[in-house]
Amino acid sequence: MTAASTAPRASAIGDAIDRIATNVEQVILGKSEVVRQLVLCLVAEGHVLIEDVPGVGKTTLAKALARSVDTTFGRVQFTPDLMPADVLGVNVWNRGTGAFELHRGPIFTGIVLADEINRASPKTQSALLEAMAERNVTIDGETHPMEQPFLVLATQNPIDHEGTYPLPESQLDRFLMRLSIGYPGRDAERQMLDELDGDGDPAGSVQAVVTVAEVRAASAALAEVHVAPALRGYLVDLAEASRRHPHLALGMSPRATLNLQRVSRARAASVGRHFVTPDDIKALAEPVLAHRLVATPEAQVQGISGAEALDDLLRTVPVPTARA
Repeated sequence: MTAASTAPRASAIGDAIDRIATNVEQVILGKSEVVRQLVLCLVAEGHVLIEDVPGVGKTTLAKALARSVDTTFGRVQFTPDLMPADVLGVNVWNRGTGAFELHRGPIFTGIVLADEINRASPKTQSALLEAMAERNVTIDGETHPMEQPFLVLATQNPIDHEGTYPLPESQLDRFLMRLSIGYPGRDAERQMLDELDGDGDPAGSVQAVVTVAEVRAASAALAEVHVAPALRGYLVDLAEASRRHPHLALGMSPRATLNLQRVSRARAASVGRHFVTPDDIKALAEPVLAHRLVATPEAQVQGISGAEALDDLLRTVPVPTARA
């Protein structure tokens, strides 16, 4: 496909992303970058982990996104006694029909809020793995597909809070991004008092601005956003450097490399570009990669985190030039 024919498709993707982000920002004030990154994850068919303190709008953000896309929304409050069947569903015997019927759990929705995911046991956390990676779940030997688009938006408390279980590396790697909303700025908090100070759900007033079909079309069109061979080489260079970095015990997985390329395409299309630049990759490297990198015990003793090792990678791995 030629650049001339690809450019209009990129513009359409960017228009859909802008409409969703602008709509969500009606109730999530002063957090444009976080909202935009979340929408990029949706279009890139990824999942999002939000680590933050209570009360900053994580649930409202998920609901506003689901309402903006006109898709179904499910919420699971993770607790220590939550069982996998509470997330996935269970087959129940129907005496009238003489057959088992699946009572579907909240995972069978377009956007799922897994609230405080690290308060549940590892067994229950792992119930999400198949759905997140393969977009289907197996219950009693039968495979059931998920809705499309399908996004898990998980929240977790900081790991130093009481009653939390750290997510295993295998599950962290299935999240395309880890984000933090953070406290609002002074002006945004004043605006909240003026506009959102009332009873009810702030996201209740949000109306759909795109259809599910439009999101699917945008996701499918990402493959047409060009990634130059030099940029693909840069992604591989980053991955290889992370795997031999002296401060990292666990570097980038192949899934991480693929995720970074795909969401970089979404970022390029979000501004109407039909090609990826090094700036797209570097801008998304921290939210896409930092939670996947594990520092060595020696580095942790020295106070060096995976995020700091990532900064070192971005400084030292050569970036392709225009000539390349």
